[in-house]
Amino acid sequence: MPVGPLTLAGIERAARAQLPAEIWDFIEGGSEGERTLAGNREMFDHYALRPRTLVDVSACSTGTTLLGAELGLPVGIAPMAYHRLVHPDGETATARAAGRAGALLVAGIFASRTLEAIAAESAGPLWLQLYWLRRRDALAALVERAEAAGFAALVLTVDAPRIGRRLRDLRNGFAVPSEIRAVNLDPGLTAATHRAGAGASGIAEHALEQFDPTLTWADLAWLRERTDLPLVLKGILTAEDARLAAEHGVDAVVVSNHGGRQLDGALPALAALPEVAAALPPELPLLLDGGVRTGTDIAVALALGARAVLVGRPVLWGLATGGADGVADVLGLLRTELEHTLALLGRPSPADLDRTALAPWPVHGPRAGQRGP
Repeated sequence: MPVGPLTLAGIERAARAQLPAEIWDFIEGGSEGERTLAGNREMFDHYALRPRTLVDVSACSTGTTLLGAELGLPVGIAPMAYHRLVHPDGETATARAAGRAGALLVAGIFASRTLEAIAAESAGPLWLQLYWLRRRDALAALVERAEAAGFAALVLTVDAPRIGRRLRDLRNGFAVPSEIRAVNLDPGLTAATHRAGAGASGIAEHALEQFDPTLTWADLAWLRERTDLPLVLKGILTAEDARLAAEHGVDAVVVSNHGGRQLDGALPALAALPEVAAALPPELPLLLDGGVRTGTDIAVALALGARAVLVGRPVLWGLATGGADGVADVLGLLRTELEHTLALLGRPSPADLDRTALAPWPVHGPRAGQRGP
């Protein structure tokens, strides 16, 4: 019998082979020279593992808790727009797979399925990501719908007052196909995403029209007044902003550089994680988003202070190649690899990971890349 992919790299190759080039570039691309995009992955090579021996690892667990919810593994699906670009079922298929795996799903404001449909297919924790739009009435309406549908938290992306210069999209003149829409917003709010030409990006033009670049810490009070849902800030890379987040009463923080799609040259997410962790109260949950591709990567992030990680592009690879089953394959591989790493590391659960599990990698050279079929 044929053997399926044994690593996420195999799923990546299969997805690339079947997706149109402009869709692949939209998913995979970073901003400008893509230095930060590459750095997110390369930073994991700076750490070695320090395995402990003669530890009972006969019953390793990958479970954890996050904002009071039980997770089967310390992994969430990062917010990404327009899942229907890669599969007709879109976010509803992603939700089914996340529920099956016991993983968190963070649905994006530009989801191509309704909040209600996503919630109906979700059996696990479900959060909603927001950009700060100029139309605050549209934001308020989304928050109200999310609460009614059973979403458990709001994730405000704070690193996108404008969209980064994503050169692949500009070269391709990328626009979202007319049959795929951000169905949770009024069509007039997203019309620009469907318009582009040579040297232009519909995504960037839409952001210039609709994103509010005047957002400051003071505006968080407006959102707090409209909901009792926990508030998570995504896009924190410095100790200074981490301390401000805590002072403003946020409920969790995501260390993220937007997958290398915003400020090129920004710190790799894993490089920023220790300083952000040190600046936050220990009881405030911290997540990492950026570059996670293996179970060992998850273990490294948890040892550096993350409670969980978010995974983005690999989920879309799985969705493209197999719908809900393909996403389940991605999450299943990560669970298998993490459990295997915990056992060989002598740390039977995520709670057993701390900085003593890591050491600097003694040799730095060109990245070998992800190995395996």
